[in-house]
Amino acid sequence: MTEVPLTTTTTKGLHPGLTRRQISMMGLGGAIGAGLFVGSGEGVGIAGPAVLVSYLVAGGIVVLVMAMLAEMVAARPSSGAFSSYAQKAMGRSAGSAVGWLYWIQLVVVIAAEATGAGGIVAKWVPGIPAWAWVLVFVAALTVVNLFGVRNYGRFEFWFAAIKVAAIIAFLVVGVCAIVGLIPGVAATGVTNLVDHGGFAPNGITGIAAALLIVVFAFGGTEVVAIAAAESDDPSRNIRRIVREVLVRILIFYVGSIFVIVAVLPWNDPAVKAGPFSAVLDTLKIPGVGLVMDLIVVVALLSAMNANIYGASRMAFSLGERGLAPLAATRTSAKGVPYVAVLASVAFGFVTVALNWAFPDTVLPALLNVVGSTLLVIWTSTALAQIILRRRADRAGEAMPMRMWGFPWLSWLCLALLAGVVALAMIDPAARTQLLLTLALMAVLLVVARLTRGVSRPGVAKE
Repeated sequence: MTEVPLTTTTTKGLHPGLTRRQISMMGLGGAIGAGLFVGSGEGVGIAGPAVLVSYLVAGGIVVLVMAMLAEMVAARPSSGAFSSYAQKAMGRSAGSAVGWLYWIQLVVVIAAEATGAGGIVAKWVPGIPAWAWVLVFVAALTVVNLFGVRNYGRFEFWFAAIKVAAIIAFLVVGVCAIVGLIPGVAATGVTNLVDHGGFAPNGITGIAAALLIVVFAFGGTEVVAIAAAESDDPSRNIRRIVREVLVRILIFYVGSIFVIVAVLPWNDPAVKAGPFSAVLDTLKIPGVGLVMDLIVVVALLSAMNANIYGASRMAFSLGERGLAPLAATRTSAKGVPYVAVLASVAFGFVTVALNWAFPDTVLPALLNVVGSTLLVIWTSTALAQIILRRRADRAGEAMPMRMWGFPWLSWLCLALLAGVVALAMIDPAARTQLLLTLALMAVLLVVARLTRGVSRPGVAKE
């Protein structure tokens, strides 16, 4: 098969049905998860108020990656997104390895999110074990994803809207607390930003260590590149979608962390345990524990729903390009790649048994293997954009969207990602995750090379 032109859309069989607003909310739903509501406390505990710098640097990397991805999506919308661009830029093996790595990461994360949500709900209803709730959540969201992309889009829109509303409410309450507008609670001001050891109590080392934690909190935004292929006008929509998602995520993340470190001392043990709950407890807001548990469950289920969608579309694209079994391209009358959906949630059902037999062993080990996948995905995106943009410029191709500051900002993004990798190699736990992820990537590259000679008829070999 001849190389597919850069301007060709590769989503045959899928039915466009997502609106720009729904895709924007999907991006928020994928990125705003338990990592913000619970995990952000760990970053604060390491860097102090200077964790804001860590979030701004991580946010800057995401802005650059998404700008590069948007340029490629506008030129050639594809449900394979960064995988298909890696294939076009660097060959079949690269595209296959990136796509499979992303799919493996998502199916593990889907299982982890179902497990987390099941564990919380089981505490509310002691008579029903956690594994039963995992089964309910996986089955329910499987059905949602099989009902057609329009219904999925509506469901995820409202899922994400709940999280957005919760964050907005938190920001409003936090600002009121800072300026003294909450009755019975003294104004906190912003002195906590410089008290208790200063703005950066642990110096640049603390900021760097926190960066390793917070950079992964922005994972999930890439789902908009996959979903854009199923919108009515991908090339036009992607520009506005990326801008909306990035601005909102930066405001929500940085704004929330600012409120946390302004209202409470950064070294308060309650902040590390649960920063959002700690702030609301300080402000004497009743029922905060239950409210935060509900929000975390919604956050987990929303991210899980978005990940099922992203995994199924990646599997569909891999099948379409001859990098996965042909069955992955089968679609229903509603344009749903149902085989890809079922394959993507299969491990979630296996998790039901794992939760019963090895509740504290298997999933943490799997998450450790795929922990640094995001760095590989972002790096491959940057490399693909540089290669494809230069090819297009040499050929004089008209492109619907061109990333600003090319090639300098693209190379800056690669340099920042290299810096994060260097930091990861210094930290023992992060180094283990990174090496395991790279080992998995190497295995996938070898498998792709070994199978390049057995491509289906009509599909290009490397």
